[in-house]
Amino acid sequence: MSSTPHVIHQAQARELLGKVDVPQILRKLFQDLAAGQAVQPAQQLVEFPHAAGDFINYLGVLAEDGVYGVKTSPYIVGEQGPLVTAWTLLMSMQTGQPLLLCDAAELTTARTAATTALAVEALAPLPARRLAIIGSGKVAQAHLHYVKQLRDWQHISLFSPSLGNASAEAIAHLKNLDPRVVIADSCEAAVDDADVILLCTSSAGPVLDPARLSKPALITSISTNAPRAHEVPPHSLNAMQVFCDYRQTTPGAAGDMLIAAEQHGWDPRAIVGDLPELLSEWVQPPTYDRHVFFRSIGLGLEDIALANALWRQL
Repeated sequence: MSSTPHVIHQAQARELLGKVDVPQILRKLFQDLAAGQAVQPAQQLVEFPHAAGDFINYLGVLAEDGVYGVKTSPYIVGEQGPLVTAWTLLMSMQTGQPLLLCDAAELTTARTAATTALAVEALAPLPARRLAIIGSGKVAQAHLHYVKQLRDWQHISLFSPSLGNASAEAIAHLKNLDPRVVIADSCEAAVDDADVILLCTSSAGPVLDPARLSKPALITSISTNAPRAHEVPPHSLNAMQVFCDYRQTTPGAAGDMLIAAEQHGWDPRAIVGDLPELLSEWVQPPTYDRHVFFRSIGLGLEDIALANALWRQL
C-alpha cells in the first residue's frame, strides 16, 4: 500500500465541495460528537518566537469512518499584512497510513458558513424575516449561500466598510447573489430591525454593540484567528443567551469569552447549549426576551469531515 497521500489543491477542493451536502455532513458530525463517535481535543496554539506569528493545530477522530485528521493553520506576520493558509491531513485508523492532504482554504470557508447555518436553523425564530450580514468577503458570501433558504427572508441587508471603495462590478456581484440583497450605507442601517445578524468579518475588535439594537435578535459571530479577536463587546455576553459550536473547546479559545470571563465576571457554564446538544435536541431553542448569541471558532473535525467526504469522491 502506498504511503503517499492524495493531494487536493484549492481548485479541486472547490469543485468537489460542490458535489457534497456540506450542512448535512456537519450535522452528522455534531451528532456524532454528542453520541461519542467523534473526538475533538482543544486546539493547539504554537507561537513563533518574537511575535512573528503562530500555527493553530486542530485534531480530530471520526470513528465510524476510521479516520484521524489534523488541520494546521499558520498566521504569519508580514509587512503587507498577515498570511493565513491551512492544510488538512487525513490518516487511516486501520493502517496508520496517510490518505489525503487537502488545501483547507475552501473547506474553512464552507464549514465556517455552514456551521453558522446550522445554528440559524436551530436558533432563529421561525417568523424571522429580516436578515443582516456584516461583511462582504468570501466567508460572508458563503454565509448567505447557506442561510438564504432557512427562513422566509423578506429583506437581506449587507454592509462592509470595504464596500466604500468597491468597484461597481463588485457591488453588482453582491446584489446578484440574491435578489433580496440590499447594500446598506452603515452597520447601523444594516442591522436596523433585523431578526438575525450574521457577523462575518476578520475584525479583531467589536463591530456591533448588541445593546444598541432595537429588539432581541440572533447574533452569530466567527471573528478571526488573531489573538483574542471578538466581534461584540465581551461584557455584552452577560446580557445575552449564549450558544456555541462546541462547549468543550470554544470558551477556551474565543476572544470574547476569554475576556468576558477574565474581566467581566462571565461564567462559561452560562452557555445554554452547543451544536451537538442542539442538533440532538438535548436543549430547547431559546426564547427571545433578550438577544441570543452564537459563537463559533471552528473545529478541526469540521475540516476533517469535509476532507473525508472529498476523499470519498475521488
